[in-house]
Amino acid sequence: MSDDADFQQIADAAFDLARQGETDRLLAFVDGGVPIDLVNGSGDSLLMLAAYHGHADTVRALLGRGAEVDKRNDRDQSPLAGAVFKDFGEVVTVLLAHGADPDIGTPSARQIAAMFDRDAFKDG
Repeated sequence: MSDDADFQQIADAAFDLARQGETDRLLAFVDGGVPIDLVNGSGDSLLMLAAYHGHADTVRALLGRGAEVDKRNDRDQSPLAGAVFKDFGEVVTVLLAHGADPDIGTPSARQIAAMFDRDAFKDG
């Protein structure tokens, strides 16, 4: 297997771990050299996948390792917007505590909250 194929296999495993909220196993990959802001073919970062699938502990751990809180995917969506869309309140709280901007992206997290009448930013 080529080095590129080996890396792709490792990257795919890391993306799956982020989706599944397998925090300890994912951090072992990161600590072993997988870039913290690695993105898949859609531009989704490990943080985006963890946030979109509701894994607050994984989100917290990735941010603790230096993941970019506002890294948007190829469709200009932020991890915060994904968490608001899916109504994962704890993930939203973690992202906001780490400085996530509710007004970036298309649509922004604040716009999504308004569309779905969610109270994440009502007073913001």
